[in-house]
Amino acid sequence: MISVILCTYNRCASLASALESVLVSILPSAVEWEIVCVDNNSKDQTREIVEDAILRHPGRARYLFEGRQGKSHALNLGIREARGEVLAFMDDDVTVEPNWLHSLTTPLRAPEWAGVGGRILPAQAITAPSWLALEGPQSMAGMLALFDLGDQACEMHRAPFGTNMAFRKSMFEKYGGFLTNMGPCPGSEMRNEDIEFAERLFAGGERLWYEPSAIVYHAVPEVRLKKPYFLAFWFDHGRAQVRMWKKKSAVLGIPRRFFTLLKLGLSLPARTLRWILSLNSQRRFFYKGFLWMTAGTMIEIWRELTHSPDQGA
Repeated sequence: MISVILCTYNRCASLASALESVLVSILPSAVEWEIVCVDNNSKDQTREIVEDAILRHPGRARYLFEGRQGKSHALNLGIREARGEVLAFMDDDVTVEPNWLHSLTTPLRAPEWAGVGGRILPAQAITAPSWLALEGPQSMAGMLALFDLGDQACEMHRAPFGTNMAFRKSMFEKYGGFLTNMGPCPGSEMRNEDIEFAERLFAGGERLWYEPSAIVYHAVPEVRLKKPYFLAFWFDHGRAQVRMWKKKSAVLGIPRRFFTLLKLGLSLPARTLRWILSLNSQRRFFYKGFLWMTAGTMIEIWRELTHSPDQGA
């Protein structure tokens, strides 16, 4: 059995399209599957949208409510309540192709694969500003939640993105759920909960598969093509990288993170110069973003050195 986990917060309009696209999925008749929609304390018509889908597709969809704010809380509830042996994940601002679920989960029939990632393409044509690279070494396509490793299916050595991935449920039983101090929530766009989980699997020797025929289409609103969005993303990405670190080992009683903080501080002048002196607009903004990420990393390291926040899952 397959469970699709769809977490949502105050996006009832796009949720309706997302739900409808997956409800018409084409799978072999022998495959049992369900949609678990987790409402993360929405204040709009989210519940009504899901209940309407339940009435129109009896036995296919379920509604769950998670009052603790934060996507990781909602994801973990969905994982606990899912009936499937295979868990597929999508977001409330995407639509999926009719064969998406079948394409995404079929590779997991082979026992060597712990998880699968698919392609995430823009839902509409993107007119990128001159400073924004969507290809090449300075590409920021990932910050728009776009993911495309090409047309060839293969073993994947990087983490898939959370809106188009599937794992065996046993992987969560073995490695734990998503970290609750990561993942977007109101007032914070700190992400990486999906990447951190995949990194745990890689560290445990698990293998992932890339399936290009499993395609979702992700909306890219105009506000996400503005510089403030990318700079905030870079900053929170730096913070998230720190939270992904697990070990708190020390050298002569001094936490290793202190030395990382010192190293970053010493590198700031050089990184600032690369930003200021670069003549290419795309490269210049990329270096500026990298500087913002460095600042986020330094601030989060300092915060953890002085407050030691919980790393719970």
